[in-house]
Amino acid sequence: MTKFPYLRQDFLASIVVFLVAVPLCIGVAVASGVPAELGLITGIVGGLVTGLMRGSSLQVSGPAAGMTVLVFEAVSEFGVASLGVIVLMAGLLQLAMGFLGIGRWFRAISVSVVEGMLCGIGLVIIAGQIYAAAGLKAPETGIGKIAGLPGAFADALDSTEALISLAIGAGTIAVIVLWKKLPKAVQSV
Repeated sequence: MTKFPYLRQDFLASIVVFLVAVPLCIGVAVASGVPAELGLITGIVGGLVTGLMRGSSLQVSGPAAGMTVLVFEAVSEFGVASLGVIVLMAGLLQLAMGFLGIGRWFRAISVSVVEGMLCGIGLVIIAGQIYAAAGLKAPETGIGKIAGLPGAFADALDSTEALISLAIGAGTIAVIVLWKKLPKAVQSV
């Protein structure tokens, strides 16, 4: 019996996670208002640190799109230079709460509240991506992004480039949604 019986499977799984996490780290960084290279550094450091820790069913060890809005607001309010200190303090606070056993108190928060928060963050991210897909500049605030969508669609109708860009985006989404309905030979690509 070998010392690492699952090394081959773990290595292949890590390659898949890498291929998903790298673009996600870059995307979350850019959406958060920080340079893309900070997203890469954060992904590498986060992966190494969480890889050394014991797992938990609630542990997030990769980029979390839900944090985008919070990081964006922190960067807007305090600047990129303060972001490291904010993250360090948040991490120390989490560790202290873990050692004190306070984490279970958060189960008192209704699941509906958490789901509502994540849906709201998702809407803001989707709205921002619609502007990007049309090649338009998105408003700074989440409410501005959502409220400005009708105007953005009107602007996109006046631009051939924006319509082509939106069509490519819509086609990509259609492929993703319909992928499981395609023949197996096509799915193997």
